[in-house]
Amino acid sequence: MRMRMITASLAMLGSVAASLVVGQAAHADTTICEKYGSTTIQGGKYVVMNNVWGSSAPQCINVTNTGFTVTQAGHNNTGGTPAAYPAIYAGCHYANCSSGSGLPLQASNSQFNTVQTSVSMSYPGSGVYDAAYDIWFDPTPRKDGQNTGAEIMVWLNHTGSVQPVGSRVGTANIAGGTWDVWEGNIGWNVISYVRTSPTNSISFAVRSFYDDAVNRGYAQRSWYLTSVQAGFEPWIGGTGLAVNNFSYSIGGVVQSPSPTPTASPTQGNGGGACRVSYSKNEWQGGFTGNVTVTNTSSSAVNGWNVGFSFPNGQKITGYWSADITQSGSSVTAKNLSYNGSIPAGGNVSFGFQGTWSGSNGNPTGFTLNGTPCSS
Repeated sequence: MRMRMITASLAMLGSVAASLVVGQAAHADTTICEKYGSTTIQGGKYVVMNNVWGSSAPQCINVTNTGFTVTQAGHNNTGGTPAAYPAIYAGCHYANCSSGSGLPLQASNSQFNTVQTSVSMSYPGSGVYDAAYDIWFDPTPRKDGQNTGAEIMVWLNHTGSVQPVGSRVGTANIAGGTWDVWEGNIGWNVISYVRTSPTNSISFAVRSFYDDAVNRGYAQRSWYLTSVQAGFEPWIGGTGLAVNNFSYSIGGVVQSPSPTPTASPTQGNGGGACRVSYSKNEWQGGFTGNVTVTNTSSSAVNGWNVGFSFPNGQKITGYWSADITQSGSSVTAKNLSYNGSIPAGGNVSFGFQGTWSGSNGNPTGFTLNGTPCSS
């Protein structure tokens, strides 16, 4: 839910939502038609909510043990706001919390790097809607009320002429896809990632999108992740929208013992113009990596190109804060429009997500604009 009710209805939402919670976990299918009705599944691990906040038309959802389907929706919103956000989530939403999520969690906490999620969705052949994650951050460990930090939306699909809040500010390659990045502020920052090629499923580390938002200046490491939600914003219709499966996990990523600087000086010169550190978070078959390049020269670098190689056949599937290409084991990362300058003594960071098998050794042979870097 975008929680856009910035008037008296905002306060009403919290009290109504609390009063209409279906208190028992869903075992057999459960039908919810109350505007703000909700239930829990999988022993309370996830909450599923109907959440009709922007329409007077009826909407019903059928809740299974793995997700939900919108079975009735007569919405006809032709204005700027969607009718509802039926969704499944882990964490806390207006004091309605799932169990065992570990949320709220500060983004500076190492456990934040281990938060993973996936979803599989189905779309009807008609209607106007978006299918999106809604991932909320607040400056405090908030469990109730409106979050005021950052709202990260990840749009897997959309129909009609609907578009995110704000304006388009760039592109990003994350979680195996290319995304148009939008940003706006409606009392909090809304950063939306709209997939240029629609998909009905995705799996990603939450930090992969949040890192990009932080690097763009729209979010802060000190803020707290409060919930990870996946669902739909229908404008017109909505019947047939479905979350088939949803997962959220925390702590499943094996942390590296420590950030491991890796460099390969050549011809004994040590590459005094730059210094590189590399850190990774690794799980079976997958990993995320973060590269920080420090300019150790006495003058600024305007426009950068960082090269390195993977030793064990790793493949990059997504990336952020750089334009990354890979040919065999060789990787090249180039600056984006907003981070092309590295002042003397300054640094720049970028990251990527990838796959591995057998072993996942650290990359080697870092260069900055052709000059070897030291560790």
